[in-house]
Amino acid sequence: DVQLQAFGGGAVQAGGSLTLSCATSGFPFDDYAIGWFRQAPGKKREGVSCTSVSAGMTYYADSVKGRFTMTSDNAKNTAYLQMSSLKPEDTAVYYCVADRWGFRQDYTLAASYDSWGQGTQVTVSS
Repeated sequence: DVQLQAFGGGAVQAGGSLTLSCATSGFPFDDYAIGWFRQAPGKKREGVSCTSVSAGMTYYADSVKGRFTMTSDNAKNTAYLQMSSLKPEDTAVYYCVADRWGFRQDYTLAASYDSWGQGTQVTVSS
């Protein structure tokens, strides 16, 4: 079965950096879309980024373009979200998600992902 484990959250000051990790198992890494969603108290869940190795495609929400970067280490079946120039509005629980690539209409939507990690808290102070 698909398993996802998110790590790397913490508390930083505005302008700082963090890198989140998503360790995966139970599926062929290259055949899946891997993504990150976030949710802050009182706000709707928002897509942050997603990628497909086989499609050579990576998506970033407008709010994080130029500041966040998804990378992966295929040998370790691990995806990363490198975050820099963090803002207080980036404060949220960040979730790693995964689903088979090529079967959904839109991989920027939370409903497209059947597998979710436990989430990791990111707090950015002003």
